[in-house]
Amino acid sequence: MPLQIPDPVLGAWTKGFPARAAGLRLSDVPGAGLHLSDLPTPVLTVHEDALAHNEETVFAWAQEQGVLLAPHGKTTMAPALWQRLLDAGAWGISVATPWQAEVAVDAGVATVLIANAVTDPAAVRRLGEMLADDEGLRVLCWADSVEGVAILAAAMAGAARPLDVLVELGGAQGRTGARTVDEGERIAHAIAAAPGLRLAGVAGYEGPFGPDRGDASIAAVDSYLRTLIELHSRLVYASGLRPVLSAGGSAFPDRVAAVLATQGHDTDVVLRSGAFQIHDDGFYSRMSPFGQVAGTAPLRSAMHAWSRVLSQPEDRLALLDAGRRDVPFDLDLPVPQTVAGEVTALNDQHAFLRLGEGATVAVGEVVRLGLSHPCTAFDKWRVVAVIDDPDAVDPRVIGAVATCF
Repeated sequence: MPLQIPDPVLGAWTKGFPARAAGLRLSDVPGAGLHLSDLPTPVLTVHEDALAHNEETVFAWAQEQGVLLAPHGKTTMAPALWQRLLDAGAWGISVATPWQAEVAVDAGVATVLIANAVTDPAAVRRLGEMLADDEGLRVLCWADSVEGVAILAAAMAGAARPLDVLVELGGAQGRTGARTVDEGERIAHAIAAAPGLRLAGVAGYEGPFGPDRGDASIAAVDSYLRTLIELHSRLVYASGLRPVLSAGGSAFPDRVAAVLATQGHDTDVVLRSGAFQIHDDGFYSRMSPFGQVAGTAPLRSAMHAWSRVLSQPEDRLALLDAGRRDVPFDLDLPVPQTVAGEVTALNDQHAFLRLGEGATVAVGEVVRLGLSHPCTAFDKWRVVAVIDDPDAVDPRVIGAVATCF
């Protein structure tokens, strides 16, 4: 089903688009004849061919593995990019907050997985209202405590349709989630006993247990995933319900598939990996198994920032016009790709580029930057330009997507 895609009128508020685009709707951009050189810097772009390559690679792999995908929509918060995922066969879209869930429902997503506990009574009541308004809508959320279940149950009392709730199981040194299988079982019993709620499965997040792709990390991730299976095997679900068993960030989807897919004969094994669609030139380029580990083609970064040299006040030092307001910096600093050197620091609106031996740039020159962590790249942009080829002399702007942060 087609989603409702935001189609705002561009104007001065649209960072990264020129004044001559003012008055155009987003849907007019493909025919506007824009090129990268028309866009004021700094600017974030996504690359169409890399998007398509990443989507095709991961969805084909998931089908081979016998797992379903509910990619994390919080990565881009862009309904136009969610549409591509649903068209490729996504089971649903994952989100992190009730507000993000409402954005997804408003856009027309039919299955929304809130990969988090919901403990705000007003937000829970709103979920109940959305379920009552649309019989085709399915919303799932997590609970990791009996107290959290009580909040859900009180807010859903008298609701027209039940809210599906997954028991979230964590582990020592993890993030949220019940810390033992026994505790998870008690939470499941509380969900099953609560009017207005339906016990729908087990979920968790394996990322904290593997800081790298070393043998010790893989063993820790696999051990954690087996606890999800243990809890799932203890639970009794309502007749006719196909339960959900969900894990899978973007670093260890191969391990989630290898361990959890054994349960797929009577369970929907749902991976929530979200970064694969965009990928990056930093953290996920190091951590993603897609490539030799997973037996697929490698993923390709579909995002770049383009930043102009403002100043060269010292030998081998250039200041660029992209800063913390424009590019992600929580996992890695941007990497210059069109000149040898290293970004050593960011201010709000400046990047410090230390040039490599013999490398030169001119004031006014545009430098392409590889980025790390799409989740904290897209949240800095309300509209992102789509280009045809980042390696072209002057890439064509073939579209644009709006974000909903």
